[in-house]
Amino acid sequence: MLAIAVLITLSSCQQPKEEKRPNILFIMSDDHAYQAISAYNDKLIETPQIDRIANEGILFTNASVTNSICAPSRATILTGKHTHIHGKIDNNFPFDTTNVTFPQILKQNGYQTAMFGKLHFGNNPKGFDEFMILPDQGDYYNPDFITPKGDTTIMGYVTDVITDLTLDWLDTEREKEKPFLLMYLHKAPHREWIPAERHYKAFTQKIFPEPETLFDDYKGRGTAAKTAEMNLRKHMTVSADNKIYPEVAKELKIVEPSEWGFKVFKSKYGRFTEEQKAQWDAVYGPINETFKKDYPGMTNEDYMRWKYQRYMQDYLACIAAVDENVGRVLDYLDQNGLSENTIVVYTSDQGFYLGEHGWFDKRFIYDESFKTPLVVRWPAKIKPGSVSDEMVQNLDYAQTFLEAAGIKAPQDMQGESFMPLLTEQADQWHRDVAYYHYYEYPGFHAVKRHYGIVTKEYKLVHFYYDVDEWELYDRLNDSLELNSVYHDPAYQDVVDSLTLKLYETRKYYKDSGELDEAYIQKYRDRGLIK
Repeated sequence: MLAIAVLITLSSCQQPKEEKRPNILFIMSDDHAYQAISAYNDKLIETPQIDRIANEGILFTNASVTNSICAPSRATILTGKHTHIHGKIDNNFPFDTTNVTFPQILKQNGYQTAMFGKLHFGNNPKGFDEFMILPDQGDYYNPDFITPKGDTTIMGYVTDVITDLTLDWLDTEREKEKPFLLMYLHKAPHREWIPAERHYKAFTQKIFPEPETLFDDYKGRGTAAKTAEMNLRKHMTVSADNKIYPEVAKELKIVEPSEWGFKVFKSKYGRFTEEQKAQWDAVYGPINETFKKDYPGMTNEDYMRWKYQRYMQDYLACIAAVDENVGRVLDYLDQNGLSENTIVVYTSDQGFYLGEHGWFDKRFIYDESFKTPLVVRWPAKIKPGSVSDEMVQNLDYAQTFLEAAGIKAPQDMQGESFMPLLTEQADQWHRDVAYYHYYEYPGFHAVKRHYGIVTKEYKLVHFYYDVDEWELYDRLNDSLELNSVYHDPAYQDVVDSLTLKLYETRKYYKDSGELDEAYIQKYRDRGLIK
């Protein structure tokens, strides 16, 4: 009888704990700049559904990544490790599959797990009961998917399709007795920014404010900023990116950065059904006709401004679809009694340039690409309308989710759980510096290799390999990062203290000059550099 009583007592103690384990809905878009979320900045677009997560939870103003490029960022999120540890230093190098991911750990501890959308590396994500992922970058229209049962194509617009898959899983596949991890991963707004018809009709009529640094001359920075190939006028393709038909571009004798732009346009346009082509031509055809008339008289400045507007119209239209669909999923949670104990995260795999410094793309440690949007809702724990300026990173998600689930994180994870920041215990948060390292050089966009540390006040950067240059930015007094003060005598004490801090941080995260050279040698071994 005593044994039975003990079992009953244990059962009654354990069951409430099981019920309290939160569901986790991880929503991530691709290349979504924080500047294009109205909770951060309302000058470009309204995003009421993403703002809803911030308003009902917490908004992080200093969230960042460890390496601003797609696949490395995703590998860091899954493993809780820096890219030099998990091996996915760029979009080409392989991920070290011996790494354990947090979805694997959650699944082993009773969570039901699913992933829908863009992973960008590997065709068999570890730790998932169910997945449907895009091959590589995926397509905006009529996308293909990789599934455990084989490849399939689903007609429609990719943002809507990924959401349909997500909602269908919640409605028909979710095991109600288990907590779940659901990774809902959007392709949008990744290049080449192809919007849904319902949005390109409206957004191609809009005019957007220009960033203050659209015509930046990079005088206050070093070689890396001056030689990067991310300039809107020079390096953005007029065909694939700005949607000028190849025959029009060739008629106007426009020299593209490469034939890549023409090939991509034809490939993406070729995925449309006849109905989709007709809808597209009805809107983009007149844009092409106007451009044919105006281009011969454009100055370089005119052309830069035209490209910026075309970029913003399509990029922001893609985000409009993401925001709408996030709302569909939030509504489902509310309507089915799941909101109170579901952690909802909205973030991006990194930031993005929206014309700042004349650029598009990412890669740099400078704020627009280093910082990433991060809003989190968890009504059971988070005070609505909270804001944090702490230096959280994508390195921290794994440990945060594991702690929320009551699971001890493996010792080799390198992040820090930001649960204290979600629960008004900021005094238990310990990071005051974020570490960053970018590797893909020589490579696409020609952003030089660099590493650095970032605090709330300063940013110290070392560019290396074919240069040896240092930069220091005063984040409080130079928020646009226009002038490096590394050689300014007034900042010598700051340089000295941060240089020591950088050395200590690299050692703490097991990064080093020797490892830098080892990865350079791997590039040589692959014939990527001499």
